[in-house]
Amino acid sequence: MKPAPTRPTLREFVVYFLKLGTLGFGGPIALAGYMQRDLVDERGWIAPDDYKQGLALAQLAPGPLAAQLAIYLGWVRGRVLGATLVGIAFVAPSFLMVLILSALYLKFGGLAWMQALFYGIGAAVIAIIAWSAARLARTTLGRDRLLWGLFAVSLIVTAWTAREIIWVFVASGLIPLLARARPAMPTKTLLVAAWPAWLTSGLTGAASVGGLWKLFAYFAAAGLFVFGSGLAIVPFLHGGVVEQFRWLTERQFLDAVAVSMITPGPVVITVAFIGYLVAGPLGATVAAIGVFAPVYFVTVLAAPHFRRFAESPRIKAFVDGVTAAATGAIAGAVLVLGRRALVDLPTVLICAATLAVIVKMKRVPEPALIAASGVVGLLLKHAL
Repeated sequence: MKPAPTRPTLREFVVYFLKLGTLGFGGPIALAGYMQRDLVDERGWIAPDDYKQGLALAQLAPGPLAAQLAIYLGWVRGRVLGATLVGIAFVAPSFLMVLILSALYLKFGGLAWMQALFYGIGAAVIAIIAWSAARLARTTLGRDRLLWGLFAVSLIVTAWTAREIIWVFVASGLIPLLARARPAMPTKTLLVAAWPAWLTSGLTGAASVGGLWKLFAYFAAAGLFVFGSGLAIVPFLHGGVVEQFRWLTERQFLDAVAVSMITPGPVVITVAFIGYLVAGPLGATVAAIGVFAPVYFVTVLAAPHFRRFAESPRIKAFVDGVTAAATGAIAGAVLVLGRRALVDLPTVLICAATLAVIVKMKRVPEPALIAASGVVGLLLKHAL
């Protein structure tokens, strides 16, 4: 029996999300499950109906599911102030961890031992993304042939072009909407000399203000095309970061994805690692603000009115199509990244072993698998 909702202090609420952001591993579905268990079932801080509404909004609106749900629950508890504090508390721990890992990577990335670690980690990441895409497809597409068709088209386009095409997402949302819902017809350059050089120094030296604005704009756009799992951002980022702007190499991009998986909190925090490599600590901050700003504003602006349109068949049809395309893009990214990460027999075996462990032993935490794969890669490189 669920306890009657109680009203915690805003401080208690924010401290809870600070802890969850520090210790919460397992991806968006696991994080959403922790919130339901802790806030609804055990503590009674959130009413079941409020939680369900928040989960529905997180699934319907663009943005990573776990972060959006956390911000919505913060809005339920303390309106705009609650949403703001909870969002910061949830994201800050993983952001700080990524800053530290980014600094270490930038300083020691050329060393053989770190390259050997990511040799094994990259192979494990491919297995984890593949399994996540398979689970996401089963849970979101069901037996709907139209959605599976959109999934297949997005997979093929992503695998073929090695990037995420925005019009495929838009079309994938419109097709189910038209088929089912039957809608009725109706910068200037700024001085940066005052900044310490290390604040904006990445792989290629200090970044300009124009470069920082480009980072912000790109990651803000990316935040608008993440539906459900944070992994949906991976193929989108690959197209821009590697193919379009050439900020990172294939290997560095895969390392960025790996870093997001060995830290708690939302997967999209990988953008902070990318931002750091491009433009140092300030670049990491700009990238993180860019990707989470749309999540925050969409949630805060939609929350007061969400109940009125949450059940609209038109909105549900559009989101179903976009989710199918996003899931297909994740699957396509597995093929794109796999071609770069699985370079020899040892990496193929590491990937296969990781996938076998995930399937057979579902309770093994992903950070433990990634750490073990890194050690195996280190040992194999040393032996070879």
